[in-house]
Amino acid sequence: MTDRSPASHAPRPHRHHWRRDLVELAALFCAVAVADGIANLVAHGPGGPVLLVASAVALLVTAAFHTWWARRHSHAPPPVSTAPSDPPPAATTTQTTGALWRMRTTVRDQPGSLAALCTALARDGVDILTLQTHPLPEGGTVDEFLLRAPRELPSAGLARTVAQAGGRSTWIERADAHDLVDTPTRVLGLATRTALDAAELPLALRQLLGRCTIQSIPATTLSGRPNAGADAPVEGVLESTVMRLRDPSGGAITVERPYLPFTPTEFARARALVELDARLGPRVPRSQDVLTLPEGNEITVRRADGSDLEAARAMHDRCSERTLGLRYHGPVADADRYLGHLLSPRFGRTLAATTASGKLVALGHLLWDGDETEVALLIEDDWQRRGIGSQLLRRLISMAVEAGCDSVYAVTQASNTGMVAAMRGLGLPLDYQIEEGTLVITARLDATPVVSRLPYEVPRAQAPYGTRRDPRH
Repeated sequence: MTDRSPASHAPRPHRHHWRRDLVELAALFCAVAVADGIANLVAHGPGGPVLLVASAVALLVTAAFHTWWARRHSHAPPPVSTAPSDPPPAATTTQTTGALWRMRTTVRDQPGSLAALCTALARDGVDILTLQTHPLPEGGTVDEFLLRAPRELPSAGLARTVAQAGGRSTWIERADAHDLVDTPTRVLGLATRTALDAAELPLALRQLLGRCTIQSIPATTLSGRPNAGADAPVEGVLESTVMRLRDPSGGAITVERPYLPFTPTEFARARALVELDARLGPRVPRSQDVLTLPEGNEITVRRADGSDLEAARAMHDRCSERTLGLRYHGPVADADRYLGHLLSPRFGRTLAATTASGKLVALGHLLWDGDETEVALLIEDDWQRRGIGSQLLRRLISMAVEAGCDSVYAVTQASNTGMVAAMRGLGLPLDYQIEEGTLVITARLDATPVVSRLPYEVPRAQAPYGTRRDPRH
């Protein structure tokens, strides 16, 4: 191809217009001569009329054929493109069935840093489903991704790609379908759960912040002395991997994530949930379930909270020393101290069984114990061996499954045949261990709840919270 100067593309002036006029005039004379010849042939020839009719028929047939041909080919589909840029169908299938990963990494706060990271992920066939950016006060940003990567790409390979693209302090873990919900929708759902139930605050924080340890520190110990570490300021404190928030019910909530520092954005979200809980005050779902015992008596099962403290103490007074000793594994005189702790929504969930007259006759506790979950039952002597314990235990296990717990354990004694029988009646794999003269029965939970979800049971969360306690708690 040769280059042309701009002058070569300029329009040329039309010259010698008279030549074109002569050609058009000659063509007109020829057309008139041909028309005159045809007219004389039709008018004076022997077969003139026949020739005229035949010409008309030929023109009509030609017009009809042209119309049919045009209609048939006007709606034909466009030709299929086979350009090399079209992705093969197999690539689409791989993208929709790839492995889901949650990833967080820190990048420099410079133009092009995020683009370089995204380009590197694209070269490995990684699809970015969602992206959140958390600015840091000291510079740089923490980018949180939800990725769909090819199944043959391991997490180590993904981390290597991110490191080569400039990412640092990278954290990767498997994701599931729950993570496909966008962040605003997820936060609104957590706020709704917190507004409906005060016991949802710790689990909502856990689901909001991911895998972390949440401790609820009461303002006073069981002996009534001030508790160290429970004096969090109103605005809270953020210290790298630890945040401390003031608990609206008293004391403090400590959240720790040693593998990845919290960002100011996460701290603001957590503080907003705590403030919402403080403004709404104490609350618990008032739904209840009526059970008919084998002998025909009706028992109402509902959620319990601090408002049931006096009724629980009255039940303690009606229980024998043996019953209280099997439940608390310690001096019976100290049993009343634990009731306020047990009924607090910060440490777990409690179910109460009441008679038709409203008398409280049984309590079932689901208590968060670090990465484990404890179940405990206390049933008044006159109401034992009637199936109340089994009914409470099944509902507690169902709540643990809904909360995402992997297992639950019960601390009892071998002589407590009622608790042992109730655990066996769950139909779950059990593990038995003897610790310091007590029997610890651990039940491994599967993905299917033991009973259908009840109105007072909680939505799914990712894991329990809290710290290991004395088994008497």
